[in-house]
Amino acid sequence: MVFHFISMLDIKEDIESVLHFASEIKAHPEKYWTVLANRSLGMVFEKPSTRTRISFETGMTQLGGHALYLSPKDLQIGRGETIADTARVISRYVDIIMYRAFSHSMMKELARHATVPVINALDDLEHPCQIMADLLTIKEKKGGFDLNLVYLGDGNNVCNSLLLGSAVVGMNMTVSTPLGKEPNAHIFKKALEIAEETAAEIKIVHEPEKAVREADVLYTDVWVSMGEKEKDKSIYIPYQLNMNLVKKAKKDVIVMHCLPAHRGEEITDEVMESGHSVVFDQAENRLHVQKAIMLWLLGLMP
Repeated sequence: MVFHFISMLDIKEDIESVLHFASEIKAHPEKYWTVLANRSLGMVFEKPSTRTRISFETGMTQLGGHALYLSPKDLQIGRGETIADTARVISRYVDIIMYRAFSHSMMKELARHATVPVINALDDLEHPCQIMADLLTIKEKKGGFDLNLVYLGDGNNVCNSLLLGSAVVGMNMTVSTPLGKEPNAHIFKKALEIAEETAAEIKIVHEPEKAVREADVLYTDVWVSMGEKEKDKSIYIPYQLNMNLVKKAKKDVIVMHCLPAHRGEEITDEVMESGHSVVFDQAENRLHVQKAIMLWLLGLMP
């Protein structure tokens, strides 16, 4: 049976062990330099990327393997070949497929027909690799997950996966977003169900100044995601992660952003460059977590 990492729910039972393994890889990368020798990763990108491409390509190289960058221009899907046929063919050549897609339905279709593990490197519903890096960063900075995380802004794919990840590890999460911009209703309901098992508190609080009280972690993302139509950004202005909101949280609050950041919109320069910011440590952890995810999917995690 082939296992995929399409949603945070796919790693629900192994999340703690994968995070621990990522910490081990980060501390001792030399132990894993040849573990994926003669293995290949096919990276299918429908959207451009900085962190996702570099972290996966570098990670595969540091594990002794090889990564292939494949854009629609490089593949016949750009000329009408079905995603199902593409999945079947690529599976004959590589050991893992990483897919960055516009559509979650296309992600599921590729996984349905692939005969090797598929990793969701972002679609319009979830961004699970990012959240694994976020959880590793929180664990490093705060020592665990008995915390209050507040997400400010648009209830997008990152917010959806963060809800599931927070619920699984037992971390309280508050989403503060404008009316009508809440996270996916099905995912929010699933997060509430999981939270009942882990004693996490998951909620939506529309007033940002109220939401950030007692926050240990403040998190934001862009107001308009790549590939989306331009929105009325004025509704998000009260949710800007600025120093006024930071000061209303706990004194040792950490600030997170999955990047790229639109400085001056969802987050200010002052906050990005402050001592509260762990944004670039968070970005680095994409590399270590993604190594662990690939080895987990291939059954090579101790």
